[in-house]
Amino acid sequence: MSALRRSASLRVTLAIAAGIVLISLSAMGLQYQLTARALAARQAELLQSDLQAFAATYQQRRIPALRQAIDFRSKTMLPDEAIYLLQDREGVKLAGNIGGWPVGITPEGTGFEATPVLGYDLPLGPGGDRIAYRGIARELPGGFRFLTARAETPREVTLAGLRAVILPVAAGLVALSLLAGWLTSRWVLARIGRINRLADRVAEGDLSARLPGARPDDEFGLLETHVHAMLDRIEALNRATQRLSDLIAHELRTPLNRILQKIRMLEAPGAQKQALEAEIHATTRTFNALLDISSAEAAGGARPGLLPVDLAGLAGELCELYQPLAEDRGMVLVGDLPGPAMVLGERNLIAQVLTNLLDNAMKFCGPGDRITLSLSPEGDRHLMVVEDTGPGLPPEIRAEVTRLFVRAPRDRAVPGHGLGLALVQAIATRHGARLALPETAQGFKIEIAWPKLT
Repeated sequence: MSALRRSASLRVTLAIAAGIVLISLSAMGLQYQLTARALAARQAELLQSDLQAFAATYQQRRIPALRQAIDFRSKTMLPDEAIYLLQDREGVKLAGNIGGWPVGITPEGTGFEATPVLGYDLPLGPGGDRIAYRGIARELPGGFRFLTARAETPREVTLAGLRAVILPVAAGLVALSLLAGWLTSRWVLARIGRINRLADRVAEGDLSARLPGARPDDEFGLLETHVHAMLDRIEALNRATQRLSDLIAHELRTPLNRILQKIRMLEAPGAQKQALEAEIHATTRTFNALLDISSAEAAGGARPGLLPVDLAGLAGELCELYQPLAEDRGMVLVGDLPGPAMVLGERNLIAQVLTNLLDNAMKFCGPGDRITLSLSPEGDRHLMVVEDTGPGLPPEIRAEVTRLFVRAPRDRAVPGHGLGLALVQAIATRHGARLALPETAQGFKIEIAWPKLT
């Protein structure tokens, strides 16, 4: 259900459904208004027809003819349909279908004109129910009072019936829209879920993963086809990269070792031999570091091969190993490592991260500097921090320091090739860890958030 609430397809479907419902309700509302106006116009026509007939009768024989016409109408029309009343100057009823002049109605005008038409609310229904009327009250020559009005009941009944139809239809439209949105979103989410599950498997390192079953002939099927083609291409490139790495490892390591052996057999001054050997060793270390980075990046996010590792225990061992070396150089190495802190990883690679960071810290710090290795829980991760009070990073290389061969100009004389932090970044990515380089007032600080083992 939470996935549906976050679903963009559900929101789009509901928006479209809401638009359709709104248009439908507007159309029904307009129809209701038109019907109400048509019924009001019909009532006005009936009243006008009555007035014209009474006026024509009155013109022929005055009050006697009008009295006969009202008597005839009163026999065919009940008070809850229409009211007719004619009284003499003394208030005596001469004709009509009601007993007397209603309270609160004052005659206006002297003729049979249809204006002004007034609204009356009279207790003339069954059981004394009040009924709304629209009609006229006039005082004719000689003091005779005349009243005729048409009941609004037929109009109200028709409109009530129309409302009784509109409200259930509106509720049904809303319910059907919600149901359609829910069903459509479930269908769309199921199709998207297939692709997301494939993406999860690929993110875990299974580049051979593919969607099972036949692909439908629609937009989702086309998307799946494109995803498969992309994965085929990535898998082919990954195999080619791996073959190239193996080839380099086979073709270059052996010649380098042979060169090193031949240098040792040369009859040359010791200083020159040592310099050549150092160059070969440096080249081999650079070569090995590049291969390690390539291997870690290729396996980034893949879980196969990872085992439970106590990060606190491993960091404590390395901290104890480096403390004597730090003391020899006049530095202070402190470990704040409460444990255990279990992660899923390759112990050797994690150890390589720690040794690179501690080596870098001791390489750039001087006597009197302090190096701290700490570990603390942070949500679903273990936060490992290495910081020192050394010279820190120049601002101009902070954004690129984890790239290959990036070094500050001031450090050109310091041994190294700018591969340490690149390897740390690659190994962190391999384990799904997040690396950050927060700014500090003094020195260098790096944070690596390792996923907790659950």
